[in-house]
Amino acid sequence: MIPDWDQAWELVCEFVQETGLRRHMLSVAAAMGFYAEQLGQDVGYWRVIGLIHDFDWQIHPDLDHHPIKGADILRERGADAEMIRTILSHYTAGTGVEREKPVDFALLACDEITGLIIATALVRPSRNIADVKLKSIRKKWKDRRFAAGVDREHVTEVTADFSRVCFGGELELWTHIGHVLAAMQNEAAALELDGRLAN
Repeated sequence: MIPDWDQAWELVCEFVQETGLRRHMLSVAAAMGFYAEQLGQDVGYWRVIGLIHDFDWQIHPDLDHHPIKGADILRERGADAEMIRTILSHYTAGTGVEREKPVDFALLACDEITGLIIATALVRPSRNIADVKLKSIRKKWKDRRFAAGVDREHVTEVTADFSRVCFGGELELWTHIGHVLAAMQNEAAALELDGRLAN
């Protein structure tokens, strides 16, 4: 039965050997925990969803199979049906599962932006996310060649959806990015973005 963090981490370790993908998933977990607390939701449950949302990407690295095939594995492992529904909702175009609940909107809003934040940390000589400032991320945001896989329009759109559903439209894009950055900074050691990767 997943949603226990230790079991969820075992699942990640079983299916994900790639350090970068693990870092991404841990980053989303950190951001999800932050927002669960803000919204009075179950922090542990939201963190587990963030942790396992991409657990099958290394074995199903295309959107014809991810996250649908991953959902099958989760069902076999006895994962919570609602948790599976939320994970399927982070790719509605492929799964047909619409976002309905706050956790669904939070997952998509926290997902892709972590890539830009991680990339910004890794190009710093210190490789320490503690040294990353929001203004640095803003600068990298404007350079479309930097972390080119991060779709800025999509991030803007899903953040607006999250803001509308959960914050009455009051959560601005850069406030959100600042929150995700702070959540990740709080877990720098787990993300191995605490300077240990510096040459």
